This record gives sequence, C-alpha cells and structure tokens, in this order.
Amino acid sequence: METIQLQDTKKVFRKLGTCSRTFFYLLNREFGHLKEAEECAADLLCGGLMQRGHQCGMLWGASLAVGAESFRRFKDINQAISVAITATQHLMKSFAERSNTIDCLDITRCNFMSKWSMAKYFFSGRFLACFTLAEKWAPEAIQAAIEGLDQEQMDEPQLCTSCACEVAKKMGASQEEMVMVAGFAGGLGLSGNACGALGAAIWMNTLAWCRKYDKKSAFPSPVAERTLETFFDVNGSEMLCHKISGQHFETISDHAAFIKNGGCEKLINALARS
Repeated sequence: METIQLQDTKKVFRKLGTCSRTFFYLLNREFGHLKEAEECAADLLCGGLMQRGHQCGMLWGASLAVGAESFRRFKDINQAISVAITATQHLMKSFAERSNTIDCLDITRCNFMSKWSMAKYFFSGRFLACFTLAEKWAPEAIQAAIEGLDQEQMDEPQLCTSCACEVAKKMGASQEEMVMVAGFAGGLGLSGNACGALGAAIWMNTLAWCRKYDKKSAFPSPVAERTLETFFDVNGSEMLCHKISGQHFETISDHAAFIKNGGCEKLINALARS
C-alpha cells in the first residue's frame, strides 16, 4: 500500500479537480484499492454536496473510501455497515478539529451557486486555502480512518442499515456499493447535516452515468441535477437531516430502527426512482 506523502496531496488535488474525488482517491490509494469510476462519480459531492455549501466534499469522499475498506474487511454486511458509519464519525471528528467546522461554506466563504461569488473565490486566491487544508488533513484523515475501522463496535444492530444504504439498495446497488455509502447515514456519521440519502442517490446515479459513457469527469451531470430536483419536489428546500427526520440520532441502532420502521420512506423511495 502506498502511503500518502504530504508533498503530493496538492498535486493530486490539482489533477483530480475536486476535494471529494481527491480524498476518495487518496484513501483508496492508502488502502491499496483504486476505483476510477467510483472516484469520478464522487465529483458531484464537492462544494458541500453539489456545491450547496454543506459538509465539505473531503468528508463525503473519505466516507466512501472507508465504506469500501469496511466492505473488504468484514464478511457480514451488517458489521461492515456499522463500521463504515463509525469510521465516518472518526473522520468528521478529525476534520472538525483541524478546520473548526465541517461545512464547505464556512471554509470557503463562497456561494458556488453564484457566478460572482465563485469568480471572487478563484481570482482572490481564496481557493488555495482548500489546498492547504487538504494537505494538512490528509495524514490525519488516514489516521482517523484506520482508528475508526479498527474501533470495536459497541452499538452494532443485528440487522444494520442506513438511509443511504436503503436508497442504494433500491437503486440496484451491489452490497459493496451499499456499504460504500453507509457512512452517509443521518447526514454523514449521524451528524444531522445535509441528507445522506440524497448524497447516496446523487453518487449512485452519477456512477451509472460515468460507467455508461466512460466519463473521466462527472461535470456536468444531468442525472445529478435531476436527482436534486426530485429531492426538492418531495422535500421542499430543506436539506438538513435532523430537520427532515425530526430527530438527532444518538446511536447507530437508533438510526437503523428509524429506517426499519419506515422513517423517511417517501423520500427514500422517490430518490431511488430518480
């Protein structure tokens, strides 16, 4: 396995173009299993989930990577899902300690939906702060991922699932793909932030599109835009998990039970059809 070198993180970021894809690639490389199409599909998670300013794309990409590694380590899918969520929680704690926030908007101070704001972000050189953050967090992300994957599971439901897993499953995902998105649960690691089911649907649809057309970049992705439109049709403008679900999930078991009892079922089904 190739160890991340601090000096090449910025180089990888410049080459791949998005923070989400960069960290999916970096962690995959560290674990010794690159996934080109899957990494390409992660492009649309940058900028805080399709550039909406929510959780930093570095976290979405890193979560996909620990999900992939969890699937490889554990034969039991319930255990793999649980570990993927736990590892994502470790990543989020590490990232928050490094950046004092998990949200893209707080880090970049850029509204990527505004051409003027985006132009200012690039021409002012403010984008360089993201490269510096990536360089500093990369080795810490690896350490957090390893610790999370090695963590003994104290709260592991016998039948574990997540909102993201259910969306992926209904969309025809393989078991590996289901575990890859598992950490998106409850707004990434049960944090209650931007909807993990939405993130999973965007990634799944973009992955299918990238594979079909042999894409090397996921931009622009019409399928991702349609997925987002479906989400807004069902859910209005609210994107935060804790407001959509009406709860903060304290444990993996709490979230699994919520999903098994029909929680967010309408939204999950709509996204799966998107």
